Amino acid sequence: MKKYLLSIFTILLPFLTFAQETTSEKIDAIFKDYTGWFVDAIFYEIQFSETYKIPWVLIVLIGGALFFTIYFKFINVTGFRMAIRVVRGQYEDIEKHGADTLYDDNTANEGENIIETMRDDGADGEVSHFQALTAALSATVGLGNIAGVAVALSIGGPGATFWMIVAGLLGMASKFAECTLGVKYRDVGEDGTVYGGPMYYLTKGLRAKGMGGFGKVLAVLFAIFVIGGSFGGGNMFQANQAAAQFVKVFDLDPASNAGMYFGIVMAVLVAIVIIGGIKRIAKVTEKVVPFMAGIYVLASLIILGANFSLIDDAFALIYHGAFSGLGIAGGLVGVMIQGIRRGAFSNEAGVGSAAIAHSAVRTKYPASEGIVALLEPFVDTVVICTMTALVIVITNFDGGFMEYGVEITEGVEITATAFDSVIPHFSIILTIAVILFAFSTMISWSYYGMQGWVFLFGKGKISDLAYKILFLFFVVVGASISLGAVINFSDAMIFAMVVPNIIGVIILSPVIKMELKKYYKAINVKNDAIEEGADDLNEIL
Repeated sequence: MKKYLLSIFTILLPFLTFAQETTSEKIDAIFKDYTGWFVDAIFYEIQFSETYKIPWVLIVLIGGALFFTIYFKFINVTGFRMAIRVVRGQYEDIEKHGADTLYDDNTANEGENIIETMRDDGADGEVSHFQALTAALSATVGLGNIAGVAVALSIGGPGATFWMIVAGLLGMASKFAECTLGVKYRDVGEDGTVYGGPMYYLTKGLRAKGMGGFGKVLAVLFAIFVIGGSFGGGNMFQANQAAAQFVKVFDLDPASNAGMYFGIVMAVLVAIVIIGGIKRIAKVTEKVVPFMAGIYVLASLIILGANFSLIDDAFALIYHGAFSGLGIAGGLVGVMIQGIRRGAFSNEAGVGSAAIAHSAVRTKYPASEGIVALLEPFVDTVVICTMTALVIVITNFDGGFMEYGVEITEGVEITATAFDSVIPHFSIILTIAVILFAFSTMISWSYYGMQGWVFLFGKGKISDLAYKILFLFFVVVGASISLGAVINFSDAMIFAMVVPNIIGVIILSPVIKMELKKYYKAINVKNDAIEEGADDLNEIL
């Protein structure tokens, strides 16, 4: 391990020196000149009237979520309790051995096999349902929940919170659909390593429908976009914001090399985790995510408890603002756009990234992980984002630190001010939370980017090492320089993933429905067997 890390940072040293000597303005200028057209295209806003316009990528995201919600008969509601049971391991026996093995049911043999996925018929996989969920959550629960919510409220007012929740609830269906396909069409290597995600279901799934060429194009585009997103929004932006918050809270000189040193330490910690692949990433995230989310939610509950009498007023303001606009630019539609945009962008439902982490789960039934995945937008957006919004709205009643309708640029500062107003010096703890959020996001996005890299350049130690060196390099660069056009480009890469992913998932929706029926049938077979007295797994085996 030590030799591995030493060799990586020996290679990185000349590049770090170059990054320090090259001004941020030059880097931004280069990126803007060559990538500005791409950013403008992805975030192009369709003008609906003189007062409001909507980014087309947001229409695709929400349109897809609405389609999946209706097509799967509101799985985001009907599958919620089932998801809790699956995470708790209630159906672990049939997922490991299959209902056909345990209860003489032929459910697992229904449907036709696709040659490339026959290896997946056993309970292959590297992580548990809970580990897969926390690995995916670690990539979405982050700075967007702390800073992004504050920015959305500053533009759209309290009413944006309502539409944020709506986006989260709709996104649950999108997560279910894409993560079911992630398991269905994954590759499993001879050593048990799983390779999955949109690259694989776009290729295999569409090939099975006679659209192989189209699927290959979509898969390659997605792989390119996920690599770009992993270096930018999933890496540099996280390192940059964590370093900036660290420097600010501890009153360090911004002109010093504190950012670079912070980045080096962060890169070392990231390297230690990502060298071990998804198994080590999952082991870390299953501890870090509940811990950091727990601290944040506990602090939010303390503040809400201390201002219990104002909670109903806050909800009244949120509800009224959601349907009136409260003088926000664009009125009702302006508020709706800001809330839905923050919700959709926060949980990444429909982007396809989470399907990569969820595809590594151990199960015989793809739909089992799709059902688990629908919890992700609920935790990320409906719970954590809503708590942040409530804390800001309630503390702003007396604090008056935010004027609704006036956009802010430093969302973390506003959130820190809101928490500090009730819990003195909580900004220090919030800084630790920001760093943990950034760290967990980086390690998960490193896995996402690695999967795209392997899909394009092949599997092997040299390919893996090349990607990891690049990823660690960008950790330090992100913490060392101010980012502008670089981040705009990387954000565009992440949301460009939406296009090939949503197209493929909609086409493959009938396959998802078949997998859901297969899993529900297996559960019913188990329940019937238990009623008949076959509830002792050891006896059955």
